Amino acid sequence: MNNPNYPKSGFGPLLAQAARQWRRAVDLGLQPFGLTEATWLPLVHLARAPEPLRQKQLAEGLMLDGSAVVRLLDCLQKNGLIDRREEAEDRRAKTIVITDAGRVMVEKVETAAANVRGHALSGLSDEDITTTLRVLSHVARQTKTGAA
Repeated sequence: MNNPNYPKSGFGPLLAQAARQWRRAVDLGLQPFGLTEATWLPLVHLARAPEPLRQKQLAEGLMLDGSAVVRLLDCLQKNGLIDRREEAEDRRAKTIVITDAGRVMVEKVETAAANVRGHALSGLSDEDITTTLRVLSHVARQTKTGAA
């Protein structure tokens, strides 16, 4: 290539493409369960949290607008995957608790993700994966604030 910034100029588009394809592959694996990234990602986030989260904390963790999270939580609660519970100190504040059915669904999500991961990373050495993780961690730290 004649571009002096290559391969750096190709990094962002390839990263975005890989992320879209990864999410699409996981979504396809979860289609039989009626889940999409919009619904499985909050479940996984809740299941991995050390304690029940408030709606605002979940929105921040998912980098979503609060109103978008309300709609997601309404859907998850309707399907019996989460409960919202009033806090004793502030009855206006509600914590989000994953139900047993939600935990079963998270296991299905984790299995689908493991299948995608196994397929996508097959043929790569541990050294390649370690290097990739280091690079992606660096990119995530550098872009966290949105500063260019």
